[in-house]
Amino acid sequence: MDEFYRIKRLPPYVIAEVNAMRAAARAEGADVIDLGMGNPDLPPPPHVIAKLCEVAHKPDAHGYSQSRGIPGLRRAQAAYYARRFGVEVDPETEVVVTMGSKEGLASLATAITAPGDVVLAPNPSYPIHTFGFILAGATIRSVPTTPDEHYFLSLERALSFTVPRPTVLVVNYPSNPTAETVDLAFYERLVAWARDNRVWIISDLAYSELYYDGRPTASILQVAGSRDVAIEFTSLSKTYSMAGWRIGFAVGNRQLVAAMTRVKSYLDYGAFTPVQAAACAALNGPQDIVEANRRLYHHRRDVLVEAFGRAGWHIPPPPASMFAWAPLPPALKHWGSLAFAKRLLTEARVAVAPGVGYGEDGEGFVRIALVENEQRLRQAARNIRRFLQQHGVNAAPAQALAAVGQEAGR
Repeated sequence: MDEFYRIKRLPPYVIAEVNAMRAAARAEGADVIDLGMGNPDLPPPPHVIAKLCEVAHKPDAHGYSQSRGIPGLRRAQAAYYARRFGVEVDPETEVVVTMGSKEGLASLATAITAPGDVVLAPNPSYPIHTFGFILAGATIRSVPTTPDEHYFLSLERALSFTVPRPTVLVVNYPSNPTAETVDLAFYERLVAWARDNRVWIISDLAYSELYYDGRPTASILQVAGSRDVAIEFTSLSKTYSMAGWRIGFAVGNRQLVAAMTRVKSYLDYGAFTPVQAAACAALNGPQDIVEANRRLYHHRRDVLVEAFGRAGWHIPPPPASMFAWAPLPPALKHWGSLAFAKRLLTEARVAVAPGVGYGEDGEGFVRIALVENEQRLRQAARNIRRFLQQHGVNAAPAQALAAVGQEAGR
């Protein structure tokens, strides 16, 4: 039989190839250091788990919940925006709870996309930023991730040479996978452009609290007039180490929130009520874990940059997120990112995500997740050092090591 229409629009998921190889190696007893998937290895705060158990013991907590989120959780997210960004939002009309950012982005794409619509999406990007819209029938035109003058020139070219004109722009800062960041001035210029050209902006701010070197991330909703054109997604996955709990939010433009809420009402009944109650405890309770997680990922970043640099692989320190966007060692760049990731897994027992899995502009890079402790990161570096030496790449000289240490410590 013919392949289904939407399935035909999905290319092979190359990251899944590496994941399958990793699973097979572990099934055979291999000790694989997994730096591929951004799956936090840390637990949520104890009071959050306690709230989950407390509410789960209530007899009336096990029925259907609310697809747009229980009122207390929407209020808690509104309070987060007020204290973190100084932005007042209406929890009734400008906030909807999602089952993680991924589901929320897909539901919004379903709600607002007509077949043939053109969506501007970053390349490289997290796959749902493009394929959520492709599944909904849209056509993607890629724009760069680097937030410089070339970025805005690309937006202007897209408007001038694309038929039909683009209706949606997806932005993601701190970026997954590249870890690039932007400031409020960038968002101010972007909002002005979107308002002038009648383009919706979808901002993915999933890594809002994982910033380093004393430079907090901004929200697009801090810009005056942004709610005329923008909606923003956040998540508890990394901030509170609650990835498997699947709790995220969309906040912003009322028309977009209403459209997404209506679609979700047909698709789901929301997350399990005790999980939503525990999410309230995370947002409203002590925030020690937020700073603790930030410090821990910052330390892991510095360990990774230093240890991998000593092994002969120079990696620029990411300014935010839980990922490093690592260029392939120059001597092995001709392999390509997929072959490099496969050989690193089979020969060094270290799993990373091939950059080409995030779009064609991701070729030449791999994404490394900071999801193993310091000891495992240093073990990965030792394995990689042997791997590189086997392929003619020597460890960095002393001068380069000093430079790497200074860069990571900034």
